[in-house]
Amino acid sequence: MMRLIVDGREIDVPPEYTLLQACEAAGAEIPRFCFHERLSIAGNCRMCLVEVVGIPKPQASCAMAVKDLPPNKDGSPKKVNTRTPMVKKAREGVMEFLLINHPLDCPICDQGGECDLQDQAMAYGVDASRYAENKRAVEDKYIGPLVKTIMTRCIHCTRCIRFSTEVAGVPELGAIGRGEDMEITTYLEHAMTSELQGNVVDLCPVGALTSKPYAFSARPWELTKTQSIDVMDALGSAIRIDTRGREVMRILPRVNDDVNEEWISDKTRHVVDGLRTQRLDQPYVRDQGRLRPASWAEAFAAIVAKVKATEPQRIGAIAGDLCAAEEMYALKDLLTRLGSANIDARQDGAAFDPSWGRATYLFNATIAGIDRADALLIIGSNPRREAAVLNARIRKRWRAGHFPIALIGEKCDLTYPYDYLGGGAETLAGIGKSRFAEAVRRAERPIVLLGAGAVTRDDGAAVAALAARTAIELGAVKHGWNGFSVLHHAASRVAALDLGLVPGAGGKTAAQMAAGAVDVLFLLAADEIDVKPGPFVIYIGTHGDRGAHRADVILPGAAYPEKSGLYVNTEGRVQLANRAGFPPGDAREDWAILRALSERLGARLPYDSLAALRERLFTAHPPLMRLGEVVPGDIEDIGKLAKRGGDPRRDVLKSPIDDFYLTNPIARASAVMAECSALAQAAARTAAE
Repeated sequence: MMRLIVDGREIDVPPEYTLLQACEAAGAEIPRFCFHERLSIAGNCRMCLVEVVGIPKPQASCAMAVKDLPPNKDGSPKKVNTRTPMVKKAREGVMEFLLINHPLDCPICDQGGECDLQDQAMAYGVDASRYAENKRAVEDKYIGPLVKTIMTRCIHCTRCIRFSTEVAGVPELGAIGRGEDMEITTYLEHAMTSELQGNVVDLCPVGALTSKPYAFSARPWELTKTQSIDVMDALGSAIRIDTRGREVMRILPRVNDDVNEEWISDKTRHVVDGLRTQRLDQPYVRDQGRLRPASWAEAFAAIVAKVKATEPQRIGAIAGDLCAAEEMYALKDLLTRLGSANIDARQDGAAFDPSWGRATYLFNATIAGIDRADALLIIGSNPRREAAVLNARIRKRWRAGHFPIALIGEKCDLTYPYDYLGGGAETLAGIGKSRFAEAVRRAERPIVLLGAGAVTRDDGAAVAALAARTAIELGAVKHGWNGFSVLHHAASRVAALDLGLVPGAGGKTAAQMAAGAVDVLFLLAADEIDVKPGPFVIYIGTHGDRGAHRADVILPGAAYPEKSGLYVNTEGRVQLANRAGFPPGDAREDWAILRALSERLGARLPYDSLAALRERLFTAHPPLMRLGEVVPGDIEDIGKLAKRGGDPRRDVLKSPIDDFYLTNPIARASAVMAECSALAQAAARTAAE
């Protein structure tokens, strides 16, 4: 530790701290534009100038380390001042320079009200400028459908360039020209292709980069802000939902270092317009082959008549990928009271089973554990499509050095280099003799990442067992470290497995039910499975998507911003999504629909409120009470899974996600996501040619 005196306060800080970090540790406020805690140091803006006693000129505190300070001759601690006349004059001068060419756009700028330049000009600027020359103008650039550019406002902090290069791993932004001619651009003005590009809007300290879909929609002080959880993938990123009245206006990231740090994917951020379009806002009943609007009483009557005429073993239910724990618990409770064991939440056919033990379907190394890992084997997964923010975390660990990565499965661009070992299970079975296996065995904390899509085949159980055996053989599962990690892509999957939403004794799987093994089928927001003609389908959901098109009765439900619900992410972390708005029209929360229907069916569910439902849920499944915590599985379960054995096929292990932008009903209803998908497909075709 090194001792400093900051504004008269004596503190001890690590020698690798920058002066900016040291000053903030002492409680001093240091303005900055180019510096960001998660990006490399650029030292561009000079706004963070401080006075170091003994050095005649002010110093950029972000670019000077404490250990680089020249020692005092008498051995006394160095003094750093942040409020002296020298510092005040220096910061005013820097602000004056930054505003030379910045336009007076505040009344029409989308950044207004949450702009770093506005805030710091008020705190550190002066009320007049000595410059009378004309301001320069810069042509706006096209960089895609998500990010709007007004480059005349740019102050060349280069945050966007550093994010694209370092975090996203797609170095599409850069600077051309020098001095007054410098511009930030994509060089050839093509659309950015990163799934994380929307984060540059959050990083931009001025209004040069703003959200194109959100342009001119609202001011920050008009919005109600609600903390919630993302359900576009199984990562459970921390988000903030901003609403105006009943309408969701935008979604922004929140800081959660254990999950998403402060990044979110573009699908998470820009799926907002999908919440408004193609919504189901009243019940429908199929009459003479056509769906017609109906009342709740009519819809319930049609369901009751069909269920009463059906044997319990011919009734089934499938839960979808966006369901919260409460409605899945209520669905299972209802099916149990009706006497049916036909329930499944694995609409993709994944072989995971709660009876194997919780550790067999969790990301046991944890998301934050990637930062401590020292080797990675990816099996049948494309993290860039299945969990873009987690992929950025893997890249962050790779950039830190000494992190060998290998892939078994379909070749893909993951934004970091890896050793491609092969495509099928036979490669996995023989990995023990490869050079990469030796590197993994030397590692202290290796991770074997198994994509959930790899076990959706009919030999999925054998693939999972082989992956578990490989993890044990390579030393990824041992005392103090469980590196066997399953990456799910469905937000509801872990909670569903925890709740036991799999067929009971003699029960039918989702695939069997969809093929016609039941006569009455409840689809709880299940849109990723095709139901063949035959079953009477009751669809409870939010959008007129695949499930609604097949339905005989439609009951309108609530989307994730419109209800309070518990989700368990891929690592087993229990998180609460808060309600930010209300469902449209006659739509209701899913658990309330099931509760009302149960009474008509003569199988009344014993809870009349969400609090009462959660009380019963927590009694039956106590780990769900531990909000914000990762509830780990038993490491012994991995060994038991490995012993199950099986003979997997030689087919290539593929990721189940072909199109990152269109993976669920909300995304498929979004015009913004459709445009992003079209651009991504065009880019893929161009690359192939």
